[in-house]
Amino acid sequence: MLERAEASDQWNFYQAKSMKQNIAEAAAAISTDPKTIEFYKAEAKRYAAEKKDIEKDAKKHEAAYKSWNEKSDQALHPHHFLAISMTLLQVAIALASITVLTRKRWLLVGAR
Repeated sequence: MLERAEASDQWNFYQAKSMKQNIAEAAAAISTDPKTIEFYKAEAKRYAAEKKDIEKDAKKHEAAYKSWNEKSDQALHPHHFLAISMTLLQVAIALASITVLTRKRWLLVGAR
C-alpha cells in the first residue's frame, strides 16, 4: 500500500513539473526580452531534466507495488478454496437441520 501511495505521489510530482515546464515554455514564447526568454528556456530544460528523474523513481515504486500485489494474490489464493469449502459445509449443515426438523429423509441426500 505504501509503494502504491509513493508511486502516486511521484506521478503527481511529475505532473506538477510538467505543468511548470509548459508554463516556462509559454512564457519564453510570449516574452520579448532576450534575457527573459533565455531564463525561461533554461527553466524549461531544468524541469524536463527533473521530470526524467521523477519518472524513473515513480516507475520503480510502481514495479515494487506490482511485485507486492502479486505476492499478496499468491498468498490469498488458498483462501478462495477454503471459503468455497466453508460455504458448502454450511449448506450441508443447513440441509441436515431441515431434514431433522421436517423428518423428510430425501433431504439428507444433499447433506452428505
